[in-house]
Amino acid sequence: MKLKNWTILIVTLLVGALFLSACGGDTQQQVEEAAQQVEEVAGQAAETAAVVIDAAGTTAAEAAMHAEETAVAMAAAAEATSAAQVAPEPTAEETMPEVFLTIWADDTRAPILQGLAEEFEATYGVGLVVEQVGFGDIRDQMVIAAPAGEGPDLFIGAHDWLGQLVSSGLLAPIDLGDKADLFTEVGITGCTYEGQLYCMPYAQENLAFFYNTDLVDEPPATWDEVVEIGTALQESGNATYGFALTGTTYDAFPLDTAFGGYIFGRDDAGNYNPQDLGVDSEGMIAAGQWMADQVAAGFMPNTTDWDTTHTLFEQGEIPFMMAGPWALERIRNSGVPYAITTFPEGPAGPGQPFAGVQGFFVNALGENALLAQAFLSEFVATDGVMQALFDAGQRPSAFVPVLEAIEDADIVAFGEAGVDAVLMPAIPEMGSVWGSWGDAVTLILNGEQTADEALTTGAAQIRDLVAGAAAGMVNVPGSWQAAAGIDCGDWDPACEASALTEGADGMFTGTFTLPAGDYETKVALDGSWTTNYGVDGKQDGDNYQFSLAADGSVTFTYDPDTHILTIETK
Repeated sequence: MKLKNWTILIVTLLVGALFLSACGGDTQQQVEEAAQQVEEVAGQAAETAAVVIDAAGTTAAEAAMHAEETAVAMAAAAEATSAAQVAPEPTAEETMPEVFLTIWADDTRAPILQGLAEEFEATYGVGLVVEQVGFGDIRDQMVIAAPAGEGPDLFIGAHDWLGQLVSSGLLAPIDLGDKADLFTEVGITGCTYEGQLYCMPYAQENLAFFYNTDLVDEPPATWDEVVEIGTALQESGNATYGFALTGTTYDAFPLDTAFGGYIFGRDDAGNYNPQDLGVDSEGMIAAGQWMADQVAAGFMPNTTDWDTTHTLFEQGEIPFMMAGPWALERIRNSGVPYAITTFPEGPAGPGQPFAGVQGFFVNALGENALLAQAFLSEFVATDGVMQALFDAGQRPSAFVPVLEAIEDADIVAFGEAGVDAVLMPAIPEMGSVWGSWGDAVTLILNGEQTADEALTTGAAQIRDLVAGAAAGMVNVPGSWQAAAGIDCGDWDPACEASALTEGADGMFTGTFTLPAGDYETKVALDGSWTTNYGVDGKQDGDNYQFSLAADGSVTFTYDPDTHILTIETK
């Protein structure tokens, strides 16, 4: 019985030794001490066995059995000790990469990039961290984080960010090497600024011309045919309007270009020239006059609300509309029968939409620029990854092998509509254009000014902004401006009548009389949308909202340190 107890004790110590061995870390000495205890106890057990045999007449067979159990326990303890000494458990420090590549991407692309982590680490011994950031927030956060050394090594973005980011010294040039030919010309051109490539394109997008196939058998070839077909449908009672716009600027640009309009001309090197502004060009005025004539004739509504126009198309109340690939899911789900085609011709030829390019950018202030380049060229610029990016984003791919393999007829049609698209100007001066251009078109559609008057005035305002005439202006453009009876349209960042005044305390304030209603606003600096602040002082943030239950006044107070706008109503 005593011999059996010794055996149990040995096994207990053995289990303890094995447990300590499994723990790893700093338990090596404890393992050795436990093993030594096993050996000592085993020795004592052997002595006890001899005594028991002599005293109680235990048979040789029983003694042999217990001795064998003891030997097995000793051998196991020795083996456990040896294993702990020869092959200790690896520590966290030994398995974690010393270098990490950080990427900022939106929730659509982040999972695709994260899927490359294992292969990238196996190839370079470098970890991959993909952080999800809203696409609309990436540029603003990059401008703040990168100079502080907290920005990503890589991030996705739009080509029209180039002007701001390059001038701020935040982008590193990119060399695609022998893979450059795998990308579309539009993609490469869009990622090029002042002759240098600064991003690797993965998608491109533009508007296209939609028509209702129940109402229209063949798409119109010219804008004159648009009017002819649409008017006939109105007269037969099959349509409320013949056509409608989804916006005043970007969304109307294919119509402007069909009449010869443009925004900025180009210099001899092919770069956009901010001194050659085309908002008041002959073609833009002609397009504006066409819009005014069609509204006056009842062919078009004067609204340019995106949602309203889509609803009209989806309900069969208009036969024609211009829209982008981001609207495809909505249009498909509506059940309206449709087809997509190129833009009708005008006096100057086929309409040309703006083209936008999305791509990958390398942080010039990051520590891993070369690794970032390697990641792009070796792991992202592949058929598989580019196909996955296309599948997720549903924009025509900027990667030729994927673009040529697209089978979705709608996406193919968007690509055809964008063959001659005009790249959105990426120069900083573009931020001074949107407000006054949009106001001018609104005045035209509402019949408040002729196309010549509205666009000439708008262009003059833009030229002043480009020249810095509104430098230092703090404005609160929004849906309230026209209701306040001031001499400018809504959402005009250059309107002097809505500019705030700086007080002795450094705050900027302004009080305005308003009728009852719900309104939105945000802060815009220097008379343009280039630098603007929304809710909580966030650059390019959401609009502030406020309401007046009865006619009264609103007071805006802007803090230039926090960029927060305080709104008080009475």
